[in-house]
Amino acid sequence: MKGNAIGRRAFLKGAVSASAVMVVPRSVLGGGGWIPPSDRLAKAVIGTGIMGREHMSYRGAKLVAVCDVDETHLQQALEMAGPGVQGYRDFREVLERPDVDVVHIVTPPHWHALIAAEAVKAGKDIWCEKPMTRTIGEGKKLVRVVQDCGRMFRLNTWFRYQGLFYGFGTPVKDIKKAVTAGLLGWPLKVTVSRITGFDWKFYWRGRTDLPPHPVPKELDYDMWLGPAPYKPYHPHRVHASFRGYWDYDGGGLGDMGMHYLDPVQYILGKDETSPVEVLADCPQQHPDACGSWRRITMKYADGCMIVLDGEARDKNAAFIEGPDGKLFPGMVSEIRGLKEKLATLPDPDPQVKDFFESVRKRKKFALNEDNGHRSCTLVNLGKVAVRLGRPLRFDPENQVFIGDEEANRLIDQPMRAPWKL
Repeated sequence: MKGNAIGRRAFLKGAVSASAVMVVPRSVLGGGGWIPPSDRLAKAVIGTGIMGREHMSYRGAKLVAVCDVDETHLQQALEMAGPGVQGYRDFREVLERPDVDVVHIVTPPHWHALIAAEAVKAGKDIWCEKPMTRTIGEGKKLVRVVQDCGRMFRLNTWFRYQGLFYGFGTPVKDIKKAVTAGLLGWPLKVTVSRITGFDWKFYWRGRTDLPPHPVPKELDYDMWLGPAPYKPYHPHRVHASFRGYWDYDGGGLGDMGMHYLDPVQYILGKDETSPVEVLADCPQQHPDACGSWRRITMKYADGCMIVLDGEARDKNAAFIEGPDGKLFPGMVSEIRGLKEKLATLPDPDPQVKDFFESVRKRKKFALNEDNGHRSCTLVNLGKVAVRLGRPLRFDPENQVFIGDEEANRLIDQPMRAPWKL
């Protein structure tokens, strides 16, 4: 659509400047010290709700454009950004700008794959919020187009390579060292439980009593839906509560799952594969609104297992255990001399932790389209199992379910015309 660029409103007195907004820690973004303005990459943020506005500034980039289908959100972002930042209602106009180097996608997940694919085809590098894609099929296609276009891709969860793992109190690096050295034996069982310090907004769910409401004049609801099926507007479908609906995300598991499961995939050395079995213990799900679940179990071909213990059923479960030992949060273990043993072990292979180094040097980022798709597949496998409520077998090479056409229809879900990936 032409002519959708919006002029910036007068900067409000007392508004926060873009340079002051810093939610992602500087240490996560990589490096330190001053970066000359001439060396900064030009960045656009697509999706300026709460999270989008919190990600408008980070080291190494200059914000030049913001985009949102809700005029209220857009104007709030422009007021924060200050002079020189242009606003748009249609992401396609942002991608037409030759000066944009990096596109940060902060939309609901049903838009992630489509916007990312169009952006890389337009020559942009991508910083994408989690989950990477809403379905396994979208992830497979996005991996291909990113690599065909030779672009750099980063997912915005960082615990595999930096920071203290949620609820664990230590970096993932030491857990990885213990597993790689075989200190726990093999195969391994990982239990992701609220009792062991993990909480993925477990009770986040949708509503089943949504009467149609008038669409607010500031919202382009048709564009907000985009590739998702048409459903009558209700405030609970959009913005802060959209994650409660299968059309746009997958409840708390879709929202927070990659934060917890991507490090597990890295720890187990499963970046190039996926589980072969998945089973969800859950109530029957509503076809539109996400509901709760009790337990999701995933098993790999070599016997390793991941258990998502939503009810914290096993109150004494270790985070990770094998035939030779267990590991609890804080690196608590019955393995004698564990700390001393870890000190003698080599660190994991180095990873590119600064996305702007990745962009400038054309080196793959630590969490990229390949391993990011595999960790997002863990989330999406869990979602399919919850929706169907029966045991599923999965082919990790071809990334399809075995002998279950209903499950495979949830891998490749049609997009609402005229959108297609």
